[in-house]
Amino acid sequence: MKLSLAIVAFALAVPTASFAQDSTAVSSNGEYPNTFSSGSANVSPFTNKSKRFNDWSISAGAGVPLMQSSDLTSIKNGNGKNLFGYSAYISIDKAITHAFGLKLQYDRGETRQGWFNTKDPVPANLPYQQVAARTQYDAISILGDINFSNLLRRVDNHSPFRWALHGYAGVGTIAYRAYQKDASGQKMVTEVKPFKLGSMFAQAGAGLKYKVNRRIDIEGRLMYVMTGDDEFDGGGNKYSAINQREEQVSDNFFNATLGISLKLGKHESHLMWHDPLQEIYYKLDVLADKNQDIEVCKKGDADNDGVCDDWDRQLDTPAGARVDGAGVALDTDLDGVIDLYDKCVTVPGPVENQGCPTTAPATGGPVDDQTRTLEGIEFDLNSDRILPSNTPILNNAVNYINSSDGSYTVIGATDTRASDAYNQKLSERRANNVKNYLIKNGVQSGKLNAIGRGEKDLKYPECDPATKCPEWKNRANRRVYFEAK
Repeated sequence: MKLSLAIVAFALAVPTASFAQDSTAVSSNGEYPNTFSSGSANVSPFTNKSKRFNDWSISAGAGVPLMQSSDLTSIKNGNGKNLFGYSAYISIDKAITHAFGLKLQYDRGETRQGWFNTKDPVPANLPYQQVAARTQYDAISILGDINFSNLLRRVDNHSPFRWALHGYAGVGTIAYRAYQKDASGQKMVTEVKPFKLGSMFAQAGAGLKYKVNRRIDIEGRLMYVMTGDDEFDGGGNKYSAINQREEQVSDNFFNATLGISLKLGKHESHLMWHDPLQEIYYKLDVLADKNQDIEVCKKGDADNDGVCDDWDRQLDTPAGARVDGAGVALDTDLDGVIDLYDKCVTVPGPVENQGCPTTAPATGGPVDDQTRTLEGIEFDLNSDRILPSNTPILNNAVNYINSSDGSYTVIGATDTRASDAYNQKLSERRANNVKNYLIKNGVQSGKLNAIGRGEKDLKYPECDPATKCPEWKNRANRRVYFEAK
C-alpha cells in the first residue's frame, strides 16, 4: 500500500492516544519490543473506553439578525431601514475528527424590516415605504463544522491551542410567522409550518472560538441565512404594492451571535483541541500491527531502528538497540547506560559498572542509596492521566522502593503553558496520581510523599516560554520524578 492510501486512512480515522516518547512496554515473552515493529508498544487500541479526549459538547448563544435582501429591507438597494432583530440558538455538538464535526442546532428569533417603529418621513407616492414588518422564526438544522485551525496546522506548530477558526454550513427546516403593519394596523400575512418542502432553508458562515479552559469555549459567529422564500419578510408576490423590490426570490439575512460551549466528558481535552499529529502516530502503529505494506519514511531510516528520519531524535542508534517512538535508545532505569549495554536493565548503576549498582548486587538485597533520582514518567498536555507507556517504569519503581530502606518524595512538574496557579494544581494532581498508583500496587504509604512544583522545576529551563522549544522538550518538562528523602 502506497503513501497516498495510508494518508487517506489517517484522515478517516478518529485521533486517539497521544504519542509517548518514553515507551518501555514489555511483551508477553518478557522481551522489550521495538516500538515501531511491535505495533502496540506505545499506544492502546482505540476504543471509547481507552480514548483520552472528549467529543461531545453543548452550545448556546444570542445575537442580532439583520435582513440583507428582501422586499421591505435591502442593504443592496436601500429599501427600508436596516433594523436589527434578536436571535438565540442552542446546539448539541459531536466531534468526528480533530477537524470535522456535526451540530444539531435550534434557532429562534425575530427579524424586523421596513419602516417599523421609525420616525422617518416617507413619501406618500411610495406605498412600500409605508409598510413595516416583523418575522418570528424557529429553525432546526444540521450543520457541518470544519476546524480550519486543526485542518491547516503544521506538524511543528507551537500554538498553545487557544484560538480556532471554524467554518459552518448546513440545511434544515424553518417555520415562521410574518406580521405586516401599515396605516390600518398590524396583521399576520404569512405563516409557514416546519418540516415541509417549502420550509427548507440553508445557512453558512464562520466563527472564531477561544478556549477559556478544558470545559468552556466562547465563540463569535457570523452566519448567512438563505430562506428560499420571497414572503419571509412580510412582502412578496401576494402583496403587489410592495413586491418586486428585489430581483431574487429568497429573503436572506445575516445573523451575528456570541455564544458559549460546554465540553462534556471526563477527559482533560476535547477532540477539536486535540493535537492532530497524534492521529498520525496512532495510525502508523495500528497499520504496522496489521502487517500492511506502507511507505511513510520520506527521508529513510539511516540507523534502521524502525523510526523514520523525519522525526528520529537519535539518527545514530547502535544496531540492535531498542528505541522509543522518537528513535532514542531505551534506558529503562535512566542511569545513562542504554539497555543494549546495560547489564542491570531495571536497576540504575554507574557507567563504569555497566549500569549495575555498586552498593548492592543487581539481583538481590536492598539497595542502600538515599540519593537516587528516578525519572521518565511524562504526561500529555493539560493531563494528569498515567499513560500505558509509563506503567513499566512505575512497576520497576514499586520493586525498587520496596527493596530499599528509605522513603521517597513523588514530585510533579509541568511545562510553562497556562498560569502559575493552574500549573501548580496540575503538578499536584500528577504527583498524587503516581503516588496512588504505587500504593495500589504494593508500596507502603508511609514511604511516599507527593508534592507539586508547577512550572518552577523545568527539566529544560530554556523552554520558558514553551514556544521556544520543540514539543519533545516541553513533553519532558511535563513529568513526575522521585527523590530519596
